[in-house]
Amino acid sequence: MIELFMLSTCPYCHKVMDYMDAHGIEYKMIDINDRQNEEVLIKIGGKRQVPFIVDKEHNIEMYESDDILEYLKTL
Repeated sequence: MIELFMLSTCPYCHKVMDYMDAHGIEYKMIDINDRQNEEVLIKIGGKRQVPFIVDKEHNIEMYESDDILEYLKTL
């Protein structure tokens, strides 16, 4: 399952979530308002930026909503 690091106030996060919802892609939302989640994001990705996805099944970690959407289209 794809993990999506996000903020509820982020329009780019909603863009990614809307696409995944519309295409039946299962994902787990990880809100970085939680300090612990924020620390995990920075540890994995190196910066505090959302949206950020982790797809362990395909060994993918990615920032930038447009890049994420292009990747999701390949699934």
